[in-house]
Amino acid sequence: MTPEQNAVATVAELMALAARTAPKGRGIDTLEIRVLAKKDMKKLATRLEQLGNEQNIGFYLRDAKNLSASDGCVLIGCRGGDAAGINCTGCGYATCADFTKATKKKTVKVTPFTGPNCILRMTDLGIAVGSAVKTAQIHNVDNRVLYSGGVAARDLGLFSKECTVVYAIPLSATGKNIFFDRPSSH
Repeated sequence: MTPEQNAVATVAELMALAARTAPKGRGIDTLEIRVLAKKDMKKLATRLEQLGNEQNIGFYLRDAKNLSASDGCVLIGCRGGDAAGINCTGCGYATCADFTKATKKKTVKVTPFTGPNCILRMTDLGIAVGSAVKTAQIHNVDNRVLYSGGVAARDLGLFSKECTVVYAIPLSATGKNIFFDRPSSH
């Protein structure tokens, strides 16, 4: 490994730490965090490419190429079905009990993420992702937050079934940011 690749691996671990210690609603941690080894990144990129071809989603194919070219990847997911217990109605339900009942209903349609989700848990996920990418930026590691990579990670079973939403953050340390000037695709 090059010094840059070693540094990226260290920063990925620091990103996981930043996500874990980010503030959480009611102080309850519902995050699941993974740092992928290169071989697992290849599996993730391959699955994302397959999903892109199967579903004719161009940006999945573009993002799969970015994952393949990356030096590291941090995955951050959340158990969004864990109600915060404050009856805020942010999820669209009158009470957390109604929300919890709705999360137990079986859905027939396969979707990238599972819902409904507790708005506080989704906020926790956003803050954790923000803390992680801030850590990458502080250490000059190029990164991009990928919805698509999270879809592939869930599809591969890299997270528990209770983990309803996942984001991937691929990392790169090269002379040119591989996540910049990417071709747009639909």
